[in-house]
Amino acid sequence: MPVANSWFWNERFWLPINVTWADLRNSDEARYPQAEDLYSAFPYAILIFLIRIVFERFVATPVALCIGVKAGRVNKAESNTILEKVFKTVTQYPSKKHVQGLAKQLDWSTRQVERWFRHRRNQERPTLLTKFCESSWRFTFYTAAFIYGFQHMKELKWFWDTKYCWIDYPYQSLTDQLEKYYLLELSFYCSLLFSQFLDVKRKDFVQMFIHHIATVMLIGFSWVVNMIRVGALIILTHDVSDIFLEAAKMTNYAKYQRICDVLFIIFAIIFFVSRLIVFPLYVFKSAAIESREICGPWPSWWIFNILLLVLQLLHIFWFSIIMRMVYKSLTHGKVDRDARSDCEESSTDEYNEDEDAKGTFINNGKIGQMNSTYKH
Repeated sequence: MPVANSWFWNERFWLPINVTWADLRNSDEARYPQAEDLYSAFPYAILIFLIRIVFERFVATPVALCIGVKAGRVNKAESNTILEKVFKTVTQYPSKKHVQGLAKQLDWSTRQVERWFRHRRNQERPTLLTKFCESSWRFTFYTAAFIYGFQHMKELKWFWDTKYCWIDYPYQSLTDQLEKYYLLELSFYCSLLFSQFLDVKRKDFVQMFIHHIATVMLIGFSWVVNMIRVGALIILTHDVSDIFLEAAKMTNYAKYQRICDVLFIIFAIIFFVSRLIVFPLYVFKSAAIESREICGPWPSWWIFNILLLVLQLLHIFWFSIIMRMVYKSLTHGKVDRDARSDCEESSTDEYNEDEDAKGTFINNGKIGQMNSTYKH
């Protein structure tokens, strides 16, 4: 465990009153989380990322091709030094006035300049095949992790009665299954922190990055102070909705629109129940109220609950996006394509310059889906 007299590992900050790091050392009678165990998450994160690469290439790609998901053909923009410089250093979406100036400078029509920027933007965008492989990896992980975690936790008393997350705290021994589940999830979200820069870019990139950081901090924080029980509940409530999110995105990329719509409805319902009902009224309530009544607050307790509040605010943000999509679908039935796009010039159907914040995908002018969360 950390050195007790270190300023960072000050016991009065991390632990409840009258508890020391020495009290939480492993013994023959009990085993507790150790702070140094967190270091193992970094090599495991790299391993998970390598497994993902292999999975996407040798499992997801063949499946995608088998069900008709194609990489797609992208119309490349012709080589032009002036426009390339503007694209990379000024803007990818020039204003009408800027387009007119560039057209005059190059002796092109404004339509040619607009087409060049559209094709150049499309070159930067991932294909449906890339998106399908990304979603299939997350779907596989979330499904496997949720099943593993639920199978273990459903047999435990604190899963059904959250008061037992805090009774005898922090002297709660760690089980082998819970240790593997916790470190696996921590490693996965560590891998998302750097893989997010390589994945499909969304308009809520910043929110997702904050979400991943908050998640890693929550998992690591709860591990150090042995809040494993409530931490496991937090992870489980997040994974369950992500399963249906990624499944809906996969069916959207495969053009199975009706299945996608059904999965989206299921996702929206589960998201609402798990993150706006179960999380605040079951998990957050236990961490903020039951723990205070049973253990009493201490400095790190406040930090932990502030992080939970950040997650809840993000849940509300993402659910507002989902409701906006549902409203558009019910009132309009479809979403018009960006006025900057021309059907005959569009590189592929999957590209739409107004792709919504967490994966709103538009196929042939109709919402195909979707919104992604956390998770991460």
